[in-house]
Amino acid sequence: MDRRDLRAALSAVGVPDGYYVIEGVHQPTPTPPDFLYLRRGHDGRWETGVYERGLHHPVTRHRTEHEACVHLLRLLK
Repeated sequence: MDRRDLRAALSAVGVPDGYYVIEGVHQPTPTPPDFLYLRRGHDGRWETGVYERGLHHPVTRHRTEHEACVHLLRLLK
């Protein structure tokens, strides 16, 4: 699974757009005040986390995009 597959899966199960941001694939407008996210971290690994109160809070770092996508899908289903 990659980020585009994840976006399609979340849409298929009806997860509202404002609940998540996927770097390079899904950025809701206007940007919600808090949401779950998937992005590439500063160290090159993928991270899933929570954005709230203007700050990114990584929950988990993953070696692959696939692992990160699966994790975010589980969090949002």
